[in-house]
Amino acid sequence: MIQTIRQTTVAAGALAALPYRLIRPRPIDRRFLAGLSDAGLPRGDVEVELLALNQTARSVPTPLIAEAVRTPRRVGNALTTYVIRHPKVTVLLDPSVCVDVGDRVIDELPWTLRPAVRPRHQVVPTTTALERAGIPVDTIDFALPTHLHWDHVCGLLDLPGLPVMVRERERDWMMSGDAAPAGGVRAALQGRRLDSYELEGPPVLTFERSHDLLGDGSVIMVELAGHTPGSAGVLLRTPDGPVLVAGDAAWHGLQIEHVRQKAPYPGWLVDHDRDAAFRTLHRLHAVRNQVHIIPTHDPSA
Repeated sequence: MIQTIRQTTVAAGALAALPYRLIRPRPIDRRFLAGLSDAGLPRGDVEVELLALNQTARSVPTPLIAEAVRTPRRVGNALTTYVIRHPKVTVLLDPSVCVDVGDRVIDELPWTLRPAVRPRHQVVPTTTALERAGIPVDTIDFALPTHLHWDHVCGLLDLPGLPVMVRERERDWMMSGDAAPAGGVRAALQGRRLDSYELEGPPVLTFERSHDLLGDGSVIMVELAGHTPGSAGVLLRTPDGPVLVAGDAAWHGLQIEHVRQKAPYPGWLVDHDRDAAFRTLHRLHAVRNQVHIIPTHDPSA
């Protein structure tokens, strides 16, 4: 009951703040942006392939995704699972959708959030998307979520036994009681092997901490603070150049281009630390011409 009252209060505040932020977005912190240093890209010659498995898309008003951005009037918002093919392993990145996602996951979310996230069209489950792409489930070595929200892990509900690699801070948050994320997250992760990592490595580009996941510089986890306590991005060395899968640090490339945070609704309901998330947008903006950045919900990326 207390949790429901708190969620309702936050939602009411977000809706009250929405009209103002649709007109006057949060201003860019030009001093912070100018003070960012660039540590460059990691060295190495091992390359990986990145595949996108689009599972559903809907059209949403642009100002809700990127404050006060009105052109175009609407943008696509997708649920997408990615596959990383390394010479030695195959990784399932952000397994996003399970079978019967509405009944098994969406209905578990706070009622204040359901209208903003419920898919409105037919959704292709992750297992089906893998089958259509010709990728046998038994060839996948482990899953790698950028963060532990329902739409980045619930595909695991249909993949029992698949190991998961997750940032230690994010794992601890998931297990932390009332503050843990809803929507089948614990059910997707419990009862399976969970391996963890932490960002103990040096700065990469404008990001403060990193972790070399496979030890050869081809898959680097980087700090993308704010959306959840342990949100991380995945920096890949591909034949087409460096690619950064940014998770939900941005929902759309327009946020990065214009340095615009999510509107209060639904932003207040989904971002753990709005200030840190806004600073992360500045870090992404600063390197947008050096690396191809893919927000996981942006079908145009």
